[in-house]
Amino acid sequence: MINTRPFHAYLDKLNEVTILLPKHYYNGQSASFYLESGHVVTRMTIVEKQELDTTVKYVCRSQEIPDFGREHVILDERLMRTDLQMGAVIRTEEFDQLFYYDGELGAIYSNEQTTFRVWAPTATEAFVKFKEKADSPLRYIPMERGASGTFEAVLNEDTEGYFYHYQVRINNVWHEAVDPYAKMVSVHSEWARVVNLENMDVPKHSLPPFSSPLDAVIYEASIRDLSVQPESGIKRRGMYAGLAEEGTQSPDGQPTGLDYVASLGITHIQFLPFFDFFGVSDIDSSANYNWGYNPLFFNVPEGSFSTDPSDLYARSLELKKMIEAFHKKGIRVIMDVVYNHVFVRETSSFERLVPGYFFRHGSDGMPSNGSGCGNDFASERKMARKFILESLQYWLTAYNLDGFRFDLMGLLDVETMQEVVKQVREHKQGAIILGEGWDLNTALPSEKKATIQNEQQLPEAAFFNDRFRDSIKGSTFQLFETGFAFGNNQLMDRAFAAFTANAGCAGGDRLFHSPVQSVNYVECHDNYTLWDKLEACFPGDLLQNKRKHRLATAFVLLSQGIPFLHAGQEFCRTKHGVENSFTSSDIINQIDWRRRGEFIDNVDYVKRLIALRKKHGAFRLRSEEAICYHIVKWPSNADTLSIWLKDVGAYGEWHDLLLSFNAGASVSSFSLPDGELWSQIVSGSKAEVTPFETELSTGHVDGFSCAVFVR
Repeated sequence: MINTRPFHAYLDKLNEVTILLPKHYYNGQSASFYLESGHVVTRMTIVEKQELDTTVKYVCRSQEIPDFGREHVILDERLMRTDLQMGAVIRTEEFDQLFYYDGELGAIYSNEQTTFRVWAPTATEAFVKFKEKADSPLRYIPMERGASGTFEAVLNEDTEGYFYHYQVRINNVWHEAVDPYAKMVSVHSEWARVVNLENMDVPKHSLPPFSSPLDAVIYEASIRDLSVQPESGIKRRGMYAGLAEEGTQSPDGQPTGLDYVASLGITHIQFLPFFDFFGVSDIDSSANYNWGYNPLFFNVPEGSFSTDPSDLYARSLELKKMIEAFHKKGIRVIMDVVYNHVFVRETSSFERLVPGYFFRHGSDGMPSNGSGCGNDFASERKMARKFILESLQYWLTAYNLDGFRFDLMGLLDVETMQEVVKQVREHKQGAIILGEGWDLNTALPSEKKATIQNEQQLPEAAFFNDRFRDSIKGSTFQLFETGFAFGNNQLMDRAFAAFTANAGCAGGDRLFHSPVQSVNYVECHDNYTLWDKLEACFPGDLLQNKRKHRLATAFVLLSQGIPFLHAGQEFCRTKHGVENSFTSSDIINQIDWRRRGEFIDNVDYVKRLIALRKKHGAFRLRSEEAICYHIVKWPSNADTLSIWLKDVGAYGEWHDLLLSFNAGASVSSFSLPDGELWSQIVSGSKAEVTPFETELSTGHVDGFSCAVFVR
């Protein structure tokens, strides 16, 4: 082993070596370089020479590809020696093709033996370091190099519950890593643990196939937020097990937790991350707060939500029971996944096992940082894509999930997301795939990003519609810029386009080619809640702010596309003016069940709007063509957007519906379309699925409210 390097040599392509000679070393000059592999020495061809600040760079070409998995030496004309380090070769397509491995990785368990297999193609040696129990002596077994850059070791004993690490030697440096394919880890994620998957089984509750994402009403919540407040009446607060409890009540006798969510009529609950993440103590979860967008181990449930994170199976079993508790109530579960980055690149298992491969780098060689978290996962590389696909398949099958929400999906590549949709839908046809299609500055060509701009390449994926959000609520990033529901009638045309899922026929630029691609929302876990923005823009105006809030929420629930609600939105959730609460306390983030009681009329209103959406298919038109055919803007006054859903008898009991959204403070009156007289089912304070007013030819809409007329 070479301990000191007189100069540096890097394999940057399969047959190309970059050599950096320091200028203090013979002025950085050398006429020839050689590659030594075992007992064979081959002269390389110098194809480029360039003077840098402190070194001279030589690019040399070898006639043969160095054999990976063994050490190689580079010699200069003076026969000075240095080891050949693995350089940018790991980011070439040739490397990807040469070392793609399509087999199973991780700890493959049986009662008699466990096979440990890790992908580390640039390593020259590898060991498994393990112990039977947390306080047992350490043991080591060497791993043998196998196919496609893998290393493998077999331990002929029952290893259930064992703690293990991998140790690999790369560029003459030893790296130690927790298995990225681990399905369980120790407290605080310090060790991977071997599991018997049969001991993680929970009976699954089958739900009928889900017809279309357009029939969904998605409710976003944090496991912790939904159950942590003492007034929730939940015993195991802030935990998986707490949300499996039935019969829980707030002090006013109203249902909380699982029962409350089921009472709303929503179809899907989308949970903030519950894979293993950094930022909350496994032992004392109350000591810290974190949303969970700091991924550590993608295939392991988060320990801080468990009653006993040190137990081998507790966190998995409790999570599965929670999921099945929602299934028994008829509610499907969507998992928030964060494959676009890791918590810290330098210390992640991916970087330690294959330095430089799993993360995107710019043309300057520096790590790409479109995520804003210091790293972007290189989903376009074959083994990175394999990891994402296998991780999703594991969650989908082992945990019986019903969909995935992709954080910063625009950082992932289109081909990976196409494979995701195909794989997930093959296993569960009705599963929902949605994500943030923002165009962020990552080292990937624009046409390859899974962004809204490339929506035509992802016709079965849904995107958070920021144009809808900003048209109805106002700018997310400029606090005092208001939207249509806040009284800004200058955005009426944009609001109409938003109502149609931004289909091209509504005027303005087309955003999507199908309503199934539009996730309609005005509030989510990010940024100010709708109520907090209202309070900032119109301080102290309680009555009008309640009306504006209800109007915006009604717009979400009655528009074409997929409606998305943030937990507590139905009772004007506040985070007390905190815009970004990802590390704020429970006082800021918790669902306040006392506030639910104060705004119970609003809760009932939202429930009935959800029931109305489900009742008639005209709210859920399946194509852009149907939207363009059936939806007509109807003349009203300057503050009122009225929309006629015309000739929709094929979709439900009413032949026509007219929705009117008044963004002004005064009552709006207008003539309803001629012909048969109309009935009213929604006003500013009342929402029903049967008429409460009949024989109408004129529509009246209260200030800052919504009305729905039918015939």
